[in-house]
Amino acid sequence: MLALVARYACHALMLLVVLLHEPTAAPTLPDLILSRVPYVDGLARWNYILWILCYIPGAIYIGWRDRKLFLRLVVLDGLLALVRGLCIPLTSLGPTMGPDLNALHPFPLWSTWFSILNPFSAIVGNTAGIYLTKDLFFSGHIATTFLLYLFSRRLGRVSWIFLGLNLFTLGVVFLSHLHYTIDVVGAYAITYCLYRLGIKTGWVPE
Repeated sequence: MLALVARYACHALMLLVVLLHEPTAAPTLPDLILSRVPYVDGLARWNYILWILCYIPGAIYIGWRDRKLFLRLVVLDGLLALVRGLCIPLTSLGPTMGPDLNALHPFPLWSTWFSILNPFSAIVGNTAGIYLTKDLFFSGHIATTFLLYLFSRRLGRVSWIFLGLNLFTLGVVFLSHLHYTIDVVGAYAITYCLYRLGIKTGWVPE
């Protein structure tokens, strides 16, 4: 339970940093891949729920199969969230499409933060979609589902399902134009580096 509370605290801190950064004006950048991938509005509207369906059941399954492995996953996932919270204000990338709606426009920080922390309002009220337009580098969708896959390889052939879920998430991310290509590449690279660091320190079993 303590590990789950710590993981959610990392998520909350990351969101706070991202919201503080949101009013910063940032440019929309050209992207070789996104310019050739169609935008699917339905996937864009449901991307958060689709990510939850790819992430939560898989994490629960790992916890059911191996409690110790699950605890190590939760801690590393929390560290990944903190690293992401640091990277986002360092990169200052603007929305992948459309105007920079929140640039220089103040909004109520604390009430917005609590709304996004509430999963129900974040999904149903689309609070995240309104106030998180620059949480780009790196992709949390890709990083978390890829981390699940890396951990699932210790559970045998079921890891192929986790890989499929990550690739499905990859398709959703591109078709909803949720991230730049560099956000996706960075997610894979940073997640793998953190995972290897976990192995080097003995936190993650070989």
